[in-house]
Amino acid sequence: MIALIALVYLVFFLLCAGITYAAYAIPQKIGYAKQGEVLSKLVGLAFLGLVGAIVFEDQLFSKRDALKLLVEQNISLNDDFELIHNKSMSAPGDYYHTFMLRITPHDKARIIDLITHEKEFKKIGLLTVDLSEQTDRYTGKKQKQHYETDTDFVTELFEPNGEGYAPTWRIIKISKRENTLVFQDIDL
Repeated sequence: MIALIALVYLVFFLLCAGITYAAYAIPQKIGYAKQGEVLSKLVGLAFLGLVGAIVFEDQLFSKRDALKLLVEQNISLNDDFELIHNKSMSAPGDYYHTFMLRITPHDKARIIDLITHEKEFKKIGLLTVDLSEQTDRYTGKKQKQHYETDTDFVTELFEPNGEGYAPTWRIIKISKRENTLVFQDIDL
């Protein structure tokens, strides 16, 4: 597995180097050496920017990004909040993204009210299903569930994205003890 990952990185590096060299060599051959030099530097900088954005993805994650992901789940924050933690991990075929926010008691109460007033809300002790274990993970229907555990109020979304594409599985937890919201995006 490590050899495969190393091979992917090597191919990506060689591809970037080849494109950068072509951006220099082609204009030079037709008599535009200075333009080729400028073009190759721009292409090289673009590849460095792409690599930097991938490497520093967690550090570049902002409060605006968090709000956007929450709005996609019909959760909004009216008051200011603090981004406490953000972490994403990926491996071939898997992607995990988790962040934690410190929210105000007012937003916490409002979101808990939204979750508990959902039609199919399940209180502690009532059976919930593991949405990730659905038999038709790729072409089935969009599913939501809202429930309460000993420690959290939870809303989950599981949405198939078609054959060959990882389904969207998002979990939002509101802590009962603290003014925190945890968002998880899991692509398996």
